[in-house]
Amino acid sequence: MKARVHVMLKDGVLDPQGDAVRHALGGLGFDGVEKVRQGKVIELDLADGTTEEVVRDMCEKLLANTVIESYRIEMA
Repeated sequence: MKARVHVMLKDGVLDPQGDAVRHALGGLGFDGVEKVRQGKVIELDLADGTTEEVVRDMCEKLLANTVIESYRIEMA
């Protein structure tokens, strides 16, 4: 069983890495990029029967800083 957790900075939180990527893309001639938000994807291989609630608990305790980040879970 797999879970994929997408973690992104919340709206309103400055994203200096995203700004650096946007600036670099502009330097490479990609002028149409107005904003970049950078996040992370965490893939978990889980034991059968692991619930989304357990994965949510993992996110709340370790995988995401819920003060400044939001997350979305995909169970497969």
